[in-house]
Amino acid sequence: LPLVESGGGLVQPGGSLRLSCAVSGFDFVLFDVGWFRQAPGKEREGVACISAGERGANYADSVKGRFTISKDNARRTVYLEISDLKPEDTGLYLCVAGRGVGHMCPMDTHWYPYWGQGTQVTVSS
Repeated sequence: LPLVESGGGLVQPGGSLRLSCAVSGFDFVLFDVGWFRQAPGKEREGVACISAGERGANYADSVKGRFTISKDNARRTVYLEISDLKPEDTGLYLCVAGRGVGHMCPMDTHWYPYWGQGTQVTVSS
């Protein structure tokens, strides 16, 4: 299932970005979709996800209040709005998808069988 991310870049601390993930090949409404990030030397970390069936969103504690996930069903696109960027937000941001089963989407890498290639976010002055 193609998941194609875009929107990353080099940003100064305190800046903002909007990441996009274009999806195809599956019924978008039936899937949990989200974002993970991979920083050098660290484990892959769930950042945000949005549940199938409009059951709401889930965020990592480290990004609450700064990151907002949303999706446009008509455009088949998932967005991640990032504000007040910090150097520790640096990493490869990966879009994920997994079949929704009626509960809140989890921040668990094993839940998501479909992964994009990622878009790099670098926060530095």
